[in-house]
Amino acid sequence: MPGLFRFPDPVNEVSARLVAAGVVAMCAATLALQQPWILIPLAYGFVARVLTGPTLSPLGQLVTRVITPRLRVAARPLPGPPKRFAQGIGAVLSTTAVVLYFAGVTGAAYVLVALILVAATLESALGFCIGCRLFALLMRTGIIPKRICEACADLSRRPLAPAPRGVGGAGTDRVRSGTFLPPGAESRWGAHAHRKGRGARRPGAPDDDAGTA
Repeated sequence: MPGLFRFPDPVNEVSARLVAAGVVAMCAATLALQQPWILIPLAYGFVARVLTGPTLSPLGQLVTRVITPRLRVAARPLPGPPKRFAQGIGAVLSTTAVVLYFAGVTGAAYVLVALILVAATLESALGFCIGCRLFALLMRTGIIPKRICEACADLSRRPLAPAPRGVGGAGTDRVRSGTFLPPGAESRWGAHAHRKGRGARRPGAPDDDAGTA
């Protein structure tokens, strides 16, 4: 049971962006079709992913067990804590939207859904994780201790670049969800993940990772 409430570290960016695409679809349907009931599974999914990663998330399971293994795309490992933080922001916004809707404040609820839609679109389409950027900022200011994410301590901000073609190969871009891994950081992060016993999986293998905007 204790193993149920854990978040994967590392996280496969491919799965994280696919989960974000699912969030985009749910938010767009809520707004375009005026179907507020979708807020309930949307909020549940965020809360489930914060607490258990993809384990209790239907969207997370679909992505990590069905979609990602069938894609001919190399895994792109990222530190887990920033993604979990981003999921937490989504959980707060979506659950607040549910409360506002049932309180009769539908307009405010839809504004929050629109914010989630924007963030999830940036994540899925560009690999730009707003929550991860905020996490990095809070680490730099010392609000989040560096021990929470040792692998994130070397992250520094750089402009976005094309997605990496593989993991660890020559010429691989070090862009990771809107952040940049400076020279040597990837190897240090890899060593950290290895110590935790959760090294990157081979490409195409079913993973246990998910993230979001």
